[in-house]
Amino acid sequence: MGNYLPSTDAQQREMLAALGLSEKEELFSSVPRALRAGALDMPNGKPEFEVLREMERLAAQNTVFPSVFRGAGAYRHYIPAIVKSVTSKESFVTAYTPYQAELSQGVLQSIFEYQTMICELTGLAAANASVYDGATAAAEAAALCRERGRTKTLLSAGAHPDVIAVVQTYCYASGHALELIPLRDGATDLDALAGMIDGTVSAVYMQQPNYFGLIEDCARAAQVAHAGGAKFIMGVNPIAAAILKSPGECGADIAVGEGQPLGMPLSFGGPYLGFMASTTALMRKLPGRIVGQTVDADGRCAFTLTLQAREQHIRREKAASNICSNQALCAMTAAVYLAAMGPQGLKEVAEQCMAKAHYLAERLDAIGFHRVHCGAFFHEFLTTCPGNVAVILKALEARGILGGLEIEGNILWCATEMNSKEEIDRLVEVLG
Repeated sequence: MGNYLPSTDAQQREMLAALGLSEKEELFSSVPRALRAGALDMPNGKPEFEVLREMERLAAQNTVFPSVFRGAGAYRHYIPAIVKSVTSKESFVTAYTPYQAELSQGVLQSIFEYQTMICELTGLAAANASVYDGATAAAEAAALCRERGRTKTLLSAGAHPDVIAVVQTYCYASGHALELIPLRDGATDLDALAGMIDGTVSAVYMQQPNYFGLIEDCARAAQVAHAGGAKFIMGVNPIAAAILKSPGECGADIAVGEGQPLGMPLSFGGPYLGFMASTTALMRKLPGRIVGQTVDADGRCAFTLTLQAREQHIRREKAASNICSNQALCAMTAAVYLAAMGPQGLKEVAEQCMAKAHYLAERLDAIGFHRVHCGAFFHEFLTTCPGNVAVILKALEARGILGGLEIEGNILWCATEMNSKEEIDRLVEVLG
């Protein structure tokens, strides 16, 4: 705490006297004594080369698998070299929140371009930036749908477990109800949803594709939600969005998702990027940063933060969200990736993911790993396992292959454009 006081004892005494205090500890009298940290148990500083050596020792514990057949929310896709080349420029890496528009035009434009691409991808009117991850985006979307008399959220049990957990946390903290919509053969039971809709439901959330890789009937789910007076939130895999119906086409009010597949590598916990887009009617409720395009006093194109009379700014006490930290570097990464790939490139990635996943499913089925669900799927699918799952996955790891994710004795497999036919054939050979 002393670090924030003037450096000399005399200056500290002078400042404390001006405040009517005698000891610097009195500055924190409002904080319960049990919560005060006191002196921090911090180790002494080390020379740069010792720190580097320690970091290298820790990094050496990582295992990088040549072949990956696991997704479950984090996916290995090819990242064009230009993505890192652009986003690693010092002016972007060191940039902070662009409050001063006249000094931040480059960062503001990058956010604006990102928002524009997310709108094109989702088919919705407005998008924001600075949502921490896909699960947080889903929870924020559910929160902004609440209104007087309608506060209950219905969430598909086919959503990612992390999404379910974060939405549950938000609802628990705010005292609002949450109910899970049951599944039928791995997909959301829309008949059950129709029976759960009543005058207290504010939003219905469904993921496309769902956690088990199945393609959901989101258009019908939106109709059911709207017929009951609720908003429809659609969780989106951004790669799948290149070939599936967009949230706008399905009638979604809000689209959210995890932006990691858009140019961000697999890593232990991120940083990742939650994206969020909405219809015009909900635009003013979007949390986080929103950049608008305008003209300056000389008529030149300019960019600025807009809709700021909310959140952590002017009307903080009325804020519906606490989202505020800047995720612009991750947003820029997604924008550079999308620009590099283009619509046709993104579509080709999605088609390769789907084709290779179906080839993988056929090969696995031939050796006894049968699909658990019969519905259409994108690039993930759940299979039975004819042996001990843990033993099988460990045997794969010993051969440099990261197998699927174990789910209650079954295995959730994933294939992307990165998995060659030879890789898939080798996986099946090892399993066989």
